Amino acid sequence: MSEKSVFEMIIDREIPAHILYEDDDVIAFLDAFPVAKGHTLVVPKVKVENIYDLSPESGAKLMAVISKVARALRATYEPEGLNVLQNNGAFASQSVFHIHFHLIPRYKDEHDGFGLKWEDIKELTDEDKAKIANEIKGHLNA
Repeated sequence: MSEKSVFEMIIDREIPAHILYEDDDVIAFLDAFPVAKGHTLVVPKVKVENIYDLSPESGAKLMAVISKVARALRATYEPEGLNVLQNNGAFASQSVFHIHFHLIPRYKDEHDGFGLKWEDIKELTDEDKAKIANEIKGHLNA
């Protein structure tokens, strides 16, 4: 039997968390190490490692809660914006291998220590883009 993730321990009430929302399938709670006021995690209760293993039904349930919590964050703190972040695999900075979505409110007057930046933009021809699109489309209906 695999070791429980920190999220499973929160779901099972083995460790404390500031829970904002919970239903039969999804839980949302404040991040223990927030980069901004209101930084929240939205997590399915059934352990799924990453987005590649997430069913469309579970994805829909998660997105419904993500939207609900995002609206609550906006109503509560009126942030200038909100990042929704989800990492898949260690190379992409996933540190807890139980899928989760970060909702990070962004405030103009607050340095929150978070940022996204594309540093090496790829210049592709229309031919390159068409080839890539066709390669991906070949797997969408598989």
